[in-house]
Amino acid sequence: MGSRGTLGPAPLSLAGVALGAGGSLFGQYMASRASTRQLETQKSAAHRAELKNAILKFLSIASQVEKAALTRPAARAAAGLALDRLVDDLWLARAEIDLAAGDERLRGAAYRFATRLAEAARGEIADAPALRGPQVRFMDAAYDDLWPGRRRASGDSLTPR
Repeated sequence: MGSRGTLGPAPLSLAGVALGAGGSLFGQYMASRASTRQLETQKSAAHRAELKNAILKFLSIASQVEKAALTRPAARAAAGLALDRLVDDLWLARAEIDLAAGDERLRGAAYRFATRLAEAARGEIADAPALRGPQVRFMDAAYDDLWPGRRRASGDSLTPR
C-alpha cells in the first residue's frame, strides 16, 4: 500500500504540468494573434496616412491648375510657364497616388482627372463643369481606397444620381 500512496500524486502532478504547458501555449498563441492584428491595424493606418497626403497634394495642385487654366485667355498666356510647371507637378502628384493607392479604380480616376486638367491647361477645355465629372469620380475612388468596405451614409457620395 505504501507504493500506491507515492504513485497517486505523480500522475496528478504530470497532469498539472501538461495542463499548465497547454495553457501557456494557448496564451502565447492568443498574444501572437493580437500582435498580428495590431500590426495589420498599424500598417493600414500608415497606408491611409500616406495615401491621404498624396491625395491632398494632388488636390492642391489640381486646384491651382484649374484656377490658372480657366482664367481669361490673355491671363493664361501670361502665366504659361507657371502653368506648365503646375501641370508637371500635377503629373508627379498623380504618380505618388499611383504608388500609394491600393485600388486600381483610384489610379484610373486620378489619371482621368489629371488628363482633363492638362487639357484645360492647354486651352482645350474652357469651362469648369467639364472638370466636375472626373473630379467627383476621383473623390469617390479616393474615399473608397482610404476606407475600403466602409459604406457612406445616404447622400454622402459626390457622384450625381
